[in-house]
Amino acid sequence: MTTRTAAAPARATVYGYPRQGPDRELKKAIEGYWKGRVTADALRAGAAELRRANWRELAAAGIHEVPTGDFSYYDHVLDTTVMVGAIPARHRAAAAANALDGYFAMARGTQDAAPLEMTKWFDTNYHYLVPELGPDTVFTADPAKQVSELKEALALGLTARPVLVGPVTYLLLAKPAPGVPADFDPLSLLDRLLPVYAEVLADLRAAGAEWVQLDEPALVQDRTSDELSAASRAYRHLGTLTDRPKLLVASYFDRLGDALPVLAKAPVDGLALDFTESAAANLDALAAVGGLPGKRLVAGVVNGRNIWVNDLEQSLSTLATLLGLAGRVDVAASCSLLHVPLDAALEQDIEPQILRWLAFAKQKTAEIVTLAEGLAQGTDAIAGELASNRADLASRAASPITRDPAVRARTEAVTDVDARRSQPYPERTAAQRAHLGLPLLPTTTIGSFPQTGELRTARADLRAGRIGTAAYEERIKAAIGEVISFQEKAGLDVLVHGEAERNDMVQYFAEQLTGYLTTEHGWVQSYGTRYVRPPILAADISRPKPMTVRWTTYAQSLTSRPVKGMLTGPVTMLAWSFVRDDQPLGHTARQVALALRDEVNDLEAAGTSVIQVDEPALRETLPLRATDHPAYLTWATEAFRLSTSGVRPDTQIHTHMCYAEFGDIVQAIDDLDADVISLEAARSHMQVARELAAHGYPRQAGPGVYDIHSPRVPSTGEAAELLRTGLRAIPAERLWVNPDCGLKTRGWPETRASLENLVAAARIVRGELSPS
Repeated sequence: MTTRTAAAPARATVYGYPRQGPDRELKKAIEGYWKGRVTADALRAGAAELRRANWRELAAAGIHEVPTGDFSYYDHVLDTTVMVGAIPARHRAAAAANALDGYFAMARGTQDAAPLEMTKWFDTNYHYLVPELGPDTVFTADPAKQVSELKEALALGLTARPVLVGPVTYLLLAKPAPGVPADFDPLSLLDRLLPVYAEVLADLRAAGAEWVQLDEPALVQDRTSDELSAASRAYRHLGTLTDRPKLLVASYFDRLGDALPVLAKAPVDGLALDFTESAAANLDALAAVGGLPGKRLVAGVVNGRNIWVNDLEQSLSTLATLLGLAGRVDVAASCSLLHVPLDAALEQDIEPQILRWLAFAKQKTAEIVTLAEGLAQGTDAIAGELASNRADLASRAASPITRDPAVRARTEAVTDVDARRSQPYPERTAAQRAHLGLPLLPTTTIGSFPQTGELRTARADLRAGRIGTAAYEERIKAAIGEVISFQEKAGLDVLVHGEAERNDMVQYFAEQLTGYLTTEHGWVQSYGTRYVRPPILAADISRPKPMTVRWTTYAQSLTSRPVKGMLTGPVTMLAWSFVRDDQPLGHTARQVALALRDEVNDLEAAGTSVIQVDEPALRETLPLRATDHPAYLTWATEAFRLSTSGVRPDTQIHTHMCYAEFGDIVQAIDDLDADVISLEAARSHMQVARELAAHGYPRQAGPGVYDIHSPRVPSTGEAAELLRTGLRAIPAERLWVNPDCGLKTRGWPETRASLENLVAAARIVRGELSPS
């Protein structure tokens, strides 16, 4: 880029910011409210202060236009459901009696009313609450949250832009409500929904909004001509309203494809596009449609989903090209910064050289501001920042820290035979039945049991040096003993050790593998008040020593029933980490797979006959465009098989997946060649069981009968009815009985009651089956 001033000053903005606060204050306040320790007024006041702190921080950093409406107590899609009045019938009374309690009832459920289904937000690890709609849905505008938060920001003297989920994406994310025919298309409600959006836009304009952002990430997926026509109709309607603010339609996570000309022609005032990674194709597509003359383009050139420093010169080059394609070019991250931690400067234990390579939300904000300044004033204005950035990029590229010749040699030596079991499934399953001697409809859990306050305190005490290793391990042994004893008394058939020693299903392993870094403050929202600290995969991966064998074999010594070994699979280790971007993902996955293969083989050698390698992220990591699916699924399924194929035929390999849409990857699930798969199914009413049956899935499956993301206890009758539904799709000799997911976040009282009901349901349904 030459040293010159842009025709119109570029402005810096973001689409959203981490919600939790620097010490997860929001999580603590909400959970305190649920437990009765925090009042509703105190929760609202604390949340408002967190919002104001975020806006002040952004403005102080140089952001010209702050987002409003992105802050949420639980989920922004649930906020949209409230905004358009699409509250399910079973929750309306609660919402009418107390709006806040009704909101949380939709998110978490009550003993009398199930929550909304939850699934992944596109290909991220963020979860949203799925809207439930039907032909009788009546939409009514309730923009109180959006209007009040805009007024809060304006009262601080800031330029603010409300951010809403767009109407097309909202309907494309929705599902038919319970009792509505499965073939009902929520998009058929578009003409009913648009007047509600028009009312919300008018109210926001009256409250002082110059611009409103409407997020349409669903349009980066493959869309039919009818769906593209619906998008065109929606923005023709909203764009021609007389009483509205200026409209910025935003997309992210991938390229827009056929939707780009639709939106470029729409009577809206601007588009926000992703120009990172695979979405870089948006630049050529934008040129092909003649650009956006007279319109605003917000260019997402800073990756909002990874934690690596931006290549500022490369981004400036992209921005310079875009200057000729739009009436005004502003600078942003590729998506909301919700998906990255807050501040890398808080990390005191990461080597300073490596810390220079990292950019969390605060650092990405600075990058956006720097790029906007460079675009507006020329490169001389940011010469110091460019020189520092070049040095950081060169440091990472040349660092020997990131490469291990032995790991690379082993990875290159892998053959197809290494990723195949020694016998086909029919022969293996016969050997496993003879070896394990399990009953029909065997019962098990997914792996983790409640992480009590005592366990978390013990880990904190060990880190702080208040207790020694021996005292800590005695506490872990006691917790494992309690879990094994309960499972035996409850009547479960295949037990787990409960994972008392594990802080997180990815971090625990990352801390024991070379090539990973872990953070102290790198919290990212997964769903609601559930926050995780994704580790950073920065270098080549290997396993110095066994990671799980000791505690698994200890648990097995306490019982004669089989105890599952529990591991996290290679794809999930990548998906729930921030992964290096300097080599193909498939290469990194193979390295992780080989490290896990060593662990699987050591577990088997220690006497573990059932080993579960969880891959809940297999579906969420699926690229958003169908043309990109085959390459991804090839390396992803190979990595799983490479992890698990070194065992004997009579060792049973399980896997687990949860909270995603599985219908379009059933063939990939088949290709994993696991002996047993457990999947989330309770909230979706056994949909995945029907999808497996339609595919002709030949192996064993455990569609969940207990929704663990809600505190409610399912009755024996409820679990039995779900089990009977599963049996209509999967034969009894191939059906397992289990919860949807791990029990780490649940309390012991509800866990005990729910699992006892689960076992009772299995016994009832076993008794209903014919002797054959």
